[in-house]
This record gives sequence, structure tokens and C-alpha cells, in this order.
Amino acid sequence: MSMTDTKARNAKPKQKPYKLTDGEGLFLQITPTGGKWWRFKYRFEGKEKLISFGTYPEVSLSDARDKRADARKQVAAGIDPGEVRKAQKVAKTAQAENCFEVVAREWHVKFSPTWAASHANTTIKRLERDVFPWIGGRCIGEIKAFELLAALRRIESRGALETAHRVRTIAGQVFRYAVATGRADRDPTADLKGALPPAQKSHLAAMTEPAKVAQLLRAIDGYEGGFVVKCALRLAPMLFVRPGELRQAEWAEIDLDAGQWNIPAERMKMKQPHLVPLSIQAVEILRELQAFTGASRYVFPCGRSFARPMSNNAVNAALRRMGYGKEEMTGHGFRAMARTILDEVLQVRPDFIEHQLAHAVRDPNGRAYNRTAHLAERKKMMQQWADYLDRLKSDAKIVPLRRQAG
Repeated sequence: MSMTDTKARNAKPKQKPYKLTDGEGLFLQITPTGGKWWRFKYRFEGKEKLISFGTYPEVSLSDARDKRADARKQVAAGIDPGEVRKAQKVAKTAQAENCFEVVAREWHVKFSPTWAASHANTTIKRLERDVFPWIGGRCIGEIKAFELLAALRRIESRGALETAHRVRTIAGQVFRYAVATGRADRDPTADLKGALPPAQKSHLAAMTEPAKVAQLLRAIDGYEGGFVVKCALRLAPMLFVRPGELRQAEWAEIDLDAGQWNIPAERMKMKQPHLVPLSIQAVEILRELQAFTGASRYVFPCGRSFARPMSNNAVNAALRRMGYGKEEMTGHGFRAMARTILDEVLQVRPDFIEHQLAHAVRDPNGRAYNRTAHLAERKKMMQQWADYLDRLKSDAKIVPLRRQAG
């Protein structure tokens, strides 16, 4: 006798599993725990086989019968429905493992240890916000250029054109990794050349006119915010390291008696250890700060916890509080300030400056200089720079920048 929906709905569990048969191999199995499973029994190449069609009522009687009809057609055509099911499962798993998001996260895990922490974090956040929601679930080998372009257009539409270009670059790196690992045939971002309007190049705001620098230094001395942030502000122009390197400085890296700060490779953008000679003025500020934060791992701990470094926005926020807009000065701008004035006013050799900026300086044979290269000259330069900043603050005669003849 054929099944009915009423029979399926009213079937109660018993101590042992039992069946309600619908015919042509289809039956509903009721388990002792109350589960109701659709099963289909068939013979293929002389062997009896069994596959599941899901549970009732999620799969209705009508749906189960449709699945039975499809399976019987496969058997009649010499196709094993069970093997088809296995192949579909394998394909589904392979597609899930090869989707853009899975490959992108694998790429990020593999390469991010060689990047600065801030860059690694920004990269994954951009993917999570601007790419994964739109193409993250697509098989990476099947994604077309127009699909990625649609995601980039969304970024462009909110006025973040430069971010759109950066995301295209990141996506290209992911696609090329997929090609290298055999999960895609090509990088479709190559087809998007010229599809986005060119981004306007912008430079981080920096003060390079000595007279304006003098005003800024006096404003820093008059800063009325937190003591730790004020010390960071006083040291930022003096040391001109990258903002992330400054805020994550650890006391274990600093030798005040020797007057030097050794930054480990993992915290440097170029992944090379860097040595910062400390001027007399810098050591004085650090000794004063050590009395306050010396119990912390970090030289500049967070205001809420000594266990974390201060916020990556602390210095910029302090500059805004002093009245300097983001178009006038940024924490990163202290590097451009030092580079310009050391070269054009103090006339320090450019390679000394570049090496102290931790840029990729190479010798005449193409070899990268090590962290102690020109150390004596750089110590002298850093003291000369600190003395110059003191003279600016004290209203000594300010030498303007030399201008190139037009």
C-alpha cells in the first residue's frame, strides 16, 4: 500500500527502527529517536544498494518521489545513483576549498608573516569588507573580470578610488597565487587595466618649512594631553621612525646607556633589523618616561592598559587636538620633515638620511647595507638634528629651505 503524507506525519517511534513503504524502492525509515529518513533501495550490476533522500518533513513525500523517479532513470541508463551522489559531494567540496575566500585567506596566512602587522591587518580587512561579500564564495578559477570589476565599482562609488585600485592589486596577488597552486588558469585582473579612473596620487601631509616646524615644536611642548602621548609627540620629529615602529617600541629594545634603539626585523617594513641612534635629548625624554611606563613592556602603553601599545591614531589625534588638520601634518609626516631639512638645510649626505629612514639603501655593488652601516656618521647626524630642532624652538635664526632654480 502506498504512503500518504498523513501516515508519514503520524508515524511514531518504536523500540526498533521500522519502515513505511511507498513502493518502487522508496520507503520512510523511522528511528527509535523519532527521526524519519527517506531511503531508496535499488539494484545495480547485481548488487543491492541504498541511498538517502533526506529527512521528513524537510523533504516532502512528493519531493521524495521525484528523487526516486530521477534515480530510477539513472539506473535504467546504466548510471549508479550512489556514485553520482559521491561525485557531486566531491565536486561540492572541491568548489568550497577552491572558492576565492578560502584561497585568499590561505594566501594571507602564507605571506602575511613577512609583512608589517598594520599592512597585514589592512589587507585582510579590505578583502573582508570589499571582496568576500560579493565573490568570496565563487570558485576562484571561474571568476570573470567583470565580476571583480562590479566589486571594485562599489568601492569607487563611495569615493574611495585609491582603495579600489589597492583592492584590485590585492585580488591580483590572490589570483596569481591560485594560478601557482593549480586552482586557476589565469589572473583576470589583467583584463581590468584602464577599467578604473586613475587615482590621484596623494602624499601624507608634512611640514618642511623650518619656520612652520618651529611653531609645531613649540605647540608640542605646550601640549596638555596625556604624558605618554606628549612624549611620543616630542620624540616623533627627533627619531623620524614610522608611526607603527614608534608606538610599538619596547623597553627591552632600548639601551639608554649606549644611546641606541634596536628595532627587530619583524616590526620593520623591510623586514630588516634597524638601529636608531638616540641623541642626548631623546635619552633625556626616555629616562623621564621610563619612570612612568618602565613597568610596561611598551614604551608608549595604551592609556587603558599597560599590556597594549597606544593606539595607532594617538599621535594624529594629538596633532588634531593642537589644531593641525590632516592636510597640514601627520605622524608619518615627521619622516618627510627630517628628510627634507636634513638634506636642504643641514646638507647631510643623502645616503646617511636614507639609511636612517630604513629605506633600501645599497652600496655600489648592489648589496644592502647592514643596520650598523655608517653608524658613527648617523649618530652625529641624529645629534645634529636634535640640536637643530632645539634651536628652532628657541627662536634662533631660522634658515629657509634652499630652492632649486626653475
